[in-house]
Amino acid sequence: MVKNKCGWCKGNDLYEKYHDEEWGVPVKDDDNLFEFLILETFQAGLSWITVLKKRENFRKAFDNFDYHKIANYDQTKIDQLLDNSGIIRNKLKINATISNAIAFIQTQKEFGSFNHYIWSFINHKPIKNEVKNYKEAPANTALSDQISKDLKKRGFKFVGSTVVYAHMQATGMVNDHEIDCFRYNEV
Repeated sequence: MVKNKCGWCKGNDLYEKYHDEEWGVPVKDDDNLFEFLILETFQAGLSWITVLKKRENFRKAFDNFDYHKIANYDQTKIDQLLDNSGIIRNKLKINATISNAIAFIQTQKEFGSFNHYIWSFINHKPIKNEVKNYKEAPANTALSDQISKDLKKRGFKFVGSTVVYAHMQATGMVNDHEIDCFRYNEV
């Protein structure tokens, strides 16, 4: 039996695997939350499939998203990243990744974990929307505006409201699976 899926992922094996296994699943682990945050910042202005295709290259290039290592990157490492054709070579986004690692660690220290901080905006319980067609899902909300402002205040970069909302969708803070998608009630 063919399972009904969200329209945005149909027809691309990589997209469908990501949709079926990861997208919208609540993420409470700081390491994974950081990875998604960084991938979303690199996605800004590009398509998500571009980032997904380069995800393994990003993991290798950025020390498996070890924010402690990234926070200490020097100019030599930045130059290596700028020469790495396997990732998106955007100097501002690479520098933002370092700033975000530092801000991430500071946020962990303040709240005990980034998970506790970010999920506190929704009382640690996912928001379940009723999206009939993925094209109707919002690109941002008043809540993503609020989180974006707070992240920026803490020193995070490339975390506009749209990036934040995409992060919320990816990490299961909001369930924007279409209501007739098989994953809607699973996540």
